[in-house]
Order: sequence, then C-alpha cells, then structure tokens
Amino acid sequence: MKKITQNILMWCLPLLLLVGACENKSATDAKGKIAVIVSTLNNPWFVVLAETAAQEAEALGYEVSIFDSQNNTALENNHFENAITAGFQAILFNPTDAEGSVSNVAKAAEAGIAVFCMDREVNSSLPTSQILSDNYAGCVSLGKYFVDQLDKSGNYVEILGLVGDNNTWNRSKGFHSVVDHYPELKMVAQQSADFDRNKAMEVMESILQVHRDIDAVFCGNDAMAMGAYQALKAAGMENDVEVFGFDGAADVVDAVKDGRIAATAMQFPKVMAKTAAQLADNYIQGEKDFVKKLPVDVELVHPGNVEHYAAYGKKE
Repeated sequence: MKKITQNILMWCLPLLLLVGACENKSATDAKGKIAVIVSTLNNPWFVVLAETAAQEAEALGYEVSIFDSQNNTALENNHFENAITAGFQAILFNPTDAEGSVSNVAKAAEAGIAVFCMDREVNSSLPTSQILSDNYAGCVSLGKYFVDQLDKSGNYVEILGLVGDNNTWNRSKGFHSVVDHYPELKMVAQQSADFDRNKAMEVMESILQVHRDIDAVFCGNDAMAMGAYQALKAAGMENDVEVFGFDGAADVVDAVKDGRIAATAMQFPKVMAKTAAQLADNYIQGEKDFVKKLPVDVELVHPGNVEHYAAYGKKE
C-alpha cells in the first residue's frame, strides 16, 4: 500500500494519490475503478479509514484513487464530478456534511455510480448503503462511565464536532440521554471545534478564561480530547479535570493507559472501510440489493480494559 505523501491544491485535477493496481497487475488488467472520497486527511483516523478502504479495494482487483475533500463541500463536489467523468464504477464515501453532501450523492446516482458511505451518513436514501458506527449507543456507554467517574455531580464542558455532521449530534444526544438525568451534573459551556485538535485547544483556552471550576470535558472525538487536554495542561489543570473522547485513536489509547484521558469510545474504521469495499465489489459484480444502513458496534475503552485495545480496534 503506497502512503499518502502530499496534499493537493483545491482546483487541481483531484487525483490525489493513485494507490495503484495490485503489484502484479497493470491498471488495464484491473476489474474497474473505485474512488475513495474522504472528508479530510488532516485527521489520522480518516487516513486509516481511507487507506484501509483503498487497500481492500485494491486487493479485490481494482484501480483505486483517494480524494481529500479537506472538509470542503465545494471541493467534494469537484471530486464527484471528476470521478463521474473519469468513469469510476463505485465511490467509497466519507461525507463532509450530512445535508450538503446529498447533492453529490445524487449526481453519482444519476450517473449510475454506486455510493457506499463510511462512518458519516448523508440525510438521503440515495447512497447504495451506509456503513456507520452506532454513535448513539457508544455515547450512552460513555455517558454512564462519565456519571460514575464524577460520582454524579460536578461542572463539565462539552466540545462538539462539526455542527453539520450527524455523528456530532448522535454522540451528543447519546451522552445527554444519560447525563441529563443527574441534576448535580451541570454543563457550564458547550462549543463546537469541528473535530479539530487545534480548534479544540483554542476553544478550551477560551472557556477556561470564564469557567475555571470544571471537573470534566466531554469531547465529540479524540482529536478534540487531545486538544482540550493540551489547553488544560497549559493552564496547570490537567490533574484536576477528566477528559473523555470518542474514536479510539492511537494517541488517545496511549493517553488512557497513562491516565491523561479518562476514557474513549472505540470505533472500528477498518471494519467499516473493508465492508464498504467488499460491498462495492459485490455491486460491480452484479448485486443490486443492499441494506441501506449497516450499524457497527462501538466499545467503551477505559483504564480497566485498555490493555485489550490498540489504535482503531482490538489487539489481534
């Protein structure tokens, strides 16, 4: 599997990285072409998702290209138009926006190209199938652990992901479905940091200027959890405030082990990516009847069980 080595300019030909056909097969010998269009490659979690999808499709005999939308729906639109023009037969898709990405899926559907969403969903029945983490259930488990760790009382902050992404709200709703039953747990601030580590650090720094009396921070993903932790550490508060994430990223699994992060919820991006590639192969081989949404379980990771987990999944 070749590594992603460079970013692209926004209006360049959006062929970011030719992952290539199998080592012993030329592109002309491939069964067809599959595109992997991913919301961003600035987050290691999405790099794993995109590379695994490409690797699996490549192993199944396809020529594969990865396109980075850089969390920009306009750039994502360009990728879809180029994928349609270039004759890709299926798109393994990680959307930038649940609503804003629907028009792109519609273009592909109109062109007869199958779209398999991975991890993030669009608010439409047009995708051939959507393979999604059970974010709500994962955050119910995380919320229960949160309540226990805080002994049912204290002040906390919530840092949200992208406001246009369903994952953001499914995670938040799952968390609050538990935590809101405890009146002594008080949310003193709630802000978005777009699933971005640096933005989360800035948001946390800003919140700390107003709210110093906090006991915990619930973050919608692991990148933001690490950003919040950095801000707390800079303020000398890292030992007084518990930080909770979501994803199962490598650095957060390590941080749970050494006590910097209280817990995270493990998603399984490799499972979602491989499933999407295999379904795309089935589609190209002639199958047309697919389940519209395939849920993938999420598991709570905390100091008591972290030894059973590695980055982005369980230890093999």
